[in-house]
Amino acid sequence: MADFRRVRAGGTELETADWGSGEPLVFVQTALSADEFRPLAEDNALRDGYRKVLYHRRGYAGSAPVQGAGSIERDARDCAALMESLGIERAHVLGGSYAGAVALRLAVDSPGRVHSLVLLEPPPTITSRAPQFRVLVERLIRASEERGPSAVLPEFLSSFGWDPGSPDPLGPGSSRQMEQDAGTFFGTDLPALLDWRFGADDARRVRCPVLHVGGAESGPYFAGVREVVRRWFPEAEDAVIPDSGHAMACTHPAAVGAAVASFLGRHPMRSAPPSPSPASRP
Repeated sequence: MADFRRVRAGGTELETADWGSGEPLVFVQTALSADEFRPLAEDNALRDGYRKVLYHRRGYAGSAPVQGAGSIERDARDCAALMESLGIERAHVLGGSYAGAVALRLAVDSPGRVHSLVLLEPPPTITSRAPQFRVLVERLIRASEERGPSAVLPEFLSSFGWDPGSPDPLGPGSSRQMEQDAGTFFGTDLPALLDWRFGADDARRVRCPVLHVGGAESGPYFAGVREVVRRWFPEAEDAVIPDSGHAMACTHPAAVGAAVASFLGRHPMRSAPPSPSPASRP
């Protein structure tokens, strides 16, 4: 994997790793954990035949800080701007949880950029359990304002089935990184998620192939997400990862990688082979 470097993307700078050669595959960073998709991006199933782009959104790790209120739409514009800066006209795009919302928005707002779409359990705000989920998120935001973001992290993690006592519940170094970026998560991402709206009319504007990947043990919030995605996209492919939860990309990267690689193999980009990433050039 290449080192991260800052890349100008529209009105901001995003810390980006860009490596490999072949069809571009862009991993949209999810909320809270800056490198949750790194084990998946490095998995052997996706090693050959893909130029991989893994980046940190505004306010995460070494990317530029957040300025003003966040939004799913802004994150989608940032992704499109990053692709333009990297010389990537079109790509396979993968997003999970919060990043699933960003990937969906990108597919609607910049359809020419998205050749195929891989969704790992987008947010539960699209399901019948949205009211309960919103109450939980609003409570966590208030608690963060009152007690500080770091103090609320354990409550958030336990609410979604992660062990807050684990040294690194979302991969090596994740605890320290989550502590650093918790302000962005509670102050920017969660309010943006509450403002996000996406429905069947939006889904009809997505024209590319879609794969939904779910964890067999992700719980009722995300089981409902799978049902909605399959209803929105009747032709979508579907994979369920056994014995895994919502963090499947870092806990079960081989199984998720195999599902993603199989899907991408069935939906290749027919254009001329893309140029290699700068890190792959001699």
